[in-house]
Formats: sequence, structure tokens, C-alpha cells
Amino acid sequence: MKRMKTIAVLTLLGFGVFAWGCNASKSGSPGSGGASKDTVKVGVLHSLTGTMAISETSLHDVVLMAVDEINAAGGVLGKQIEPVVVDPASDWPLFNEKAKELITKHKVAVTFGCWTSVSRKSVLPVFEEYNQLLFYPVQYEGEEQSLNVFYTGAAPNQQLTPAAEYMMKEGYTKFYLLGTDYVFPRTANKVLKAYLLAKGVAESQIEEEYTPFHHQDYQTIVGKLKKFAEGGHACVMSTINGDSNVPFYKEFANQGLTSSDCPIMAFSVAEDELRAMDVPPLVGHLACWNYYQSIDTPENQKFVRDFKAFCATKNLPGGSDRVTDDPIEAAYFGVYVWKAAAEKAGSFDVDKVRNVVYGLEFDAPGGRKKMDDANQHTLKPVYVGEILKNGQFKITHQSDGLVKPDSYSSYLHPDPSKIPGPTGGPKKK
Repeated sequence: MKRMKTIAVLTLLGFGVFAWGCNASKSGSPGSGGASKDTVKVGVLHSLTGTMAISETSLHDVVLMAVDEINAAGGVLGKQIEPVVVDPASDWPLFNEKAKELITKHKVAVTFGCWTSVSRKSVLPVFEEYNQLLFYPVQYEGEEQSLNVFYTGAAPNQQLTPAAEYMMKEGYTKFYLLGTDYVFPRTANKVLKAYLLAKGVAESQIEEEYTPFHHQDYQTIVGKLKKFAEGGHACVMSTINGDSNVPFYKEFANQGLTSSDCPIMAFSVAEDELRAMDVPPLVGHLACWNYYQSIDTPENQKFVRDFKAFCATKNLPGGSDRVTDDPIEAAYFGVYVWKAAAEKAGSFDVDKVRNVVYGLEFDAPGGRKKMDDANQHTLKPVYVGEILKNGQFKITHQSDGLVKPDSYSSYLHPDPSKIPGPTGGPKKK
């Protein structure tokens, strides 16, 4: 497939009017890109129940906020967006079924969704089989490149390795890699371990452990952590996902460990997860992301205000106390990237839209970003943040400009000529 390297500029901000409630319409015919005479359908594929609802519900909410803003501003190519919401309920096979339902029954033009890599892996065959587009908004482990997915979250070199580099510069020499037992943590830790070994950390100074989804009893693990931290210079690199973070951090504090003893560097805990936690004992622990609510710009302050107002207006849980975070921002601007590409292409056709996304530059709430010219990912800044008492993060480090994404880590694939080619895309004639 010949790729058009198109640079388009769009502004995501400035829309504050909410026009909730798209009118129902007849499904578009096959090949219509989900469009009927007056509307275009888009899929929203986020867990609203189950272990991942703690994280995914807000992504569902902010996608609908973006849809409202776009509809209030006139829609896309003269059509109002009609969101089709399904709940895959933190059930990985159900993600596959719901993705197929969105594409074959509702005939959506695009889908915004998934959080865990196991859910993304579950739906990937569906999007590739039907040559449809998924905008995936969460940091992930890499080792994938599909022409049917645009990754608006971080690649490993935009989160994992910068976090490890930061901890090493801060003087930490012992690393406990603790995660949920599925593809993201296991592959992320392969990257982290390869990086640490390449930088001279002894293998004996690296521990690795996993727990199931929804794991609640961390007493034994934290006991081992406490022993590991004896003598100082130890930290935790946490890829625990979902509601298991709540008992883990609680047990960490219960056993008397603090960020001074053994800081936790988290890759799946952000402002939204902190809403469900007792924050004061967590002060000083860290996270590495590409956006924080605390970014102090007028554009970001407006985005935060608008999301709070949206949640209050729609009587959503938390109302005006809601927060923004990295996956929320990435889910939000993903809708606008698709809008800009469809308008640039003058079509909802998947192949035409895909080609226009490459190289797209845009203003997101956290600042200017760019879609990669070739590899389906997003150029983003990298931030390390420290948890504050109010559940926000103080930014302690940021990259020098945007970091170009590597879908395959050079620490696992030192020979670029052997990196696998992309999968999916247009069907061969």
C-alpha cells in the first residue's frame, strides 16, 4: 500500500457546547463507512463493568464528550456523529464479539476503544478481517504494528524505558517488576529487563512477579518487597492494572513502606485511578505518562473544566469532581484525529482515512502532537510525575520535545532489518 504522508493541522480545543443525544438512523450499507444520509456511526468499545471499569469508564465518557463537541460544531463532512456504545464488561472474548457486532451489525465507520492489551489482541483479528479502524488510547508493550489500529497511547520508548532511565539517574539499583499476569506486563517487563541489563544492572538485582486480574491479597508480595528493599536503592516498576491497584498500594502502606523506602513507579496508575484510593499514604510515589491534568496551560485548563462540566451536566458519577489523565486525553484527541482525517480525505472510507492520518499534526489538550509518518503511532512528550496529597501529580521530569515512537523496542530487536512488517490493511485484490 502506498502511504500518503500528509500533514494537516487541526485544533481540538475551543468547543464548549454540549449537544447530547444523537438521533437514531438506519445503518449505513456495507462500504458506506457507517454513514447514512444524516449521520455517521462510530463504535465505543470500553468496559463499563468488571475489573477494568475503574479505568475504562472515563474513556467512554470523554469519547462521548468529543462527539458532543463535534456535533455542536457541525459534525463531520456535514453529518452528525451517532455513537454506538457497547459494554464488553472486562471480558476478553466478549471484546471480540462486540467488535464484530459494531462492524457487521451497526456498520460503524471507526471504533474507539480497549484498554488492556489482551482486549486489543482479542479484537485485532476482527478489525483486520474486515479492514476497519480502531483508535487505541492506552500505553502498551509494543511488539505490534497493525494497519488497522492507530495507537494514540505510548509505545515502550515513550514510557517504559524513560521511567527506568529516570530511576537509575535517581540512584536506584534494584528493580522489582510487579504486574498483572497478561500480555502487557509480561512484554513490558521483557523490555524493562533488557534495558536494565544493557545499562549494567545486575540480573540478581531484578525481581519479577505477576498476579491475576482482580487480585486482592498483596500481603505476601509486599512482605517480599519489604525484604527486597532492605539496604535501600530499591524501587518497584508496577504494571498492575485495574482495581488490583487499590489493595496493592493499601498493603504497601499498611506494612510501613513509603516512597522514601521504596518508590513505586507506575505505568497504569493515573489521576483517575487515584480517585478510588486513599491518597495521603501514596504521596511521593511516581508514574510515567505523556500527559497530566496539572499541565499548566490555558488549553489544558479549559479541557479539564469542560470534562468536569460534561460529567456534571450528564449526571455521571463523580460529576464536577472528575479528573483528566493520560488515557483520557489520548481517547479524546483520537476522535478529533479521525475527524480531521475524514475531512481531509473527504470520505469515511477506511483506506482513504488511514492514508491521511500519517503525519497529521494537531493541538491536543496537553500540547501539540503528531501522528507518525509511517508506523501508526503518535509522537508525544514524556513526563515523570510525583503523587501529591490532592491526587494530582507534580511533574518532576519531561522530555526535550516530542519523542518518536518505536513500535518494536530496540532492546528486544537490535537489528532493525529483522523487525516484522505491519499486518492487516487493505485486502489484496
